[in-house]
Amino acid sequence: MSGRLPPRPTSADPYLQTRRLTSRDRLLLSWLAEHYLLSTAQVTRALFPSGRSARLRLTLLHRIHAVDRFVDTTAAGSTQYLYALGPLGLRLNRDAYHDPDNPAARPPRSSRDRADRIVGSRKLRHLLGVNDFFTNLLAHARTNPHGRLERWWSEQHATDAYGSAGIQPDGHGVWTVGDATVGFFLEHDNGTEPLGRVLAKLRGYERVTHFGPRYPVLFRVPGPGRERNLLEALTGVASVLPVATAVHDADPAGPVWALAGDPTRRLRLHELPSDHGPYAATNPNRFVHRDPETPDAPGDTEPA
Repeated sequence: MSGRLPPRPTSADPYLQTRRLTSRDRLLLSWLAEHYLLSTAQVTRALFPSGRSARLRLTLLHRIHAVDRFVDTTAAGSTQYLYALGPLGLRLNRDAYHDPDNPAARPPRSSRDRADRIVGSRKLRHLLGVNDFFTNLLAHARTNPHGRLERWWSEQHATDAYGSAGIQPDGHGVWTVGDATVGFFLEHDNGTEPLGRVLAKLRGYERVTHFGPRYPVLFRVPGPGRERNLLEALTGVASVLPVATAVHDADPAGPVWALAGDPTRRLRLHELPSDHGPYAATNPNRFVHRDPETPDAPGDTEPA
């Protein structure tokens, strides 16, 4: 009788499938760890040359349990999938944010528990709207070699960094075109809050300028009427930092931003005034672009 042990079944190694992950896959999983979920359309425009190539890759990632998926039932008539971290993805991103409604909640028992929290979140549509903004910037950068999204922070990440000033931005980013680099705080407005409450948020951003950057606050609103009313409300409001508005459907990189105080002129995102604050003097290269995992880099041979 042989004393040799039988080969270990492949299912006993939870990390076996990691060898099938490309750098682009790992980048996507890191986004899902921080930003909770992305739709098929968002993944496509951020990372893939076509919808077909995105769907093929996402199907593979689902089969190897890198991602979980569920149908978007919050949008009327929608049949697209929304993607969150699966068991493998969560193992590889143990510092993932766990609960969009309660950041202090205990970590989930499993990736399914985490996905359930996301699917059941009252912020689901809001999360998708914020992620639309940033994936549109990534899509612009894919076709514009001079544009780069240097930083994409979620609400929880931005709040961890700046919450001591009393702000809770829906997102924070740094956008570069050529030699112009603009930091910004995003407020994704769905038109559900009174304008007085919206304007009250500026007090916290004013406090940020006491110790940090003077980045523009971007109010992204659902339509022209809401934007017009917000710009009128901003008239005469003193602010030491720029405030700009645009509507949801506009290309965020394009000439769509109206500055409070000068609403007749539309600026591109990289044309907005931005001051990186006192830290810029001691570390001027902190936004130098380093992206070895960019899937569209010359010489990339990753499968679609």
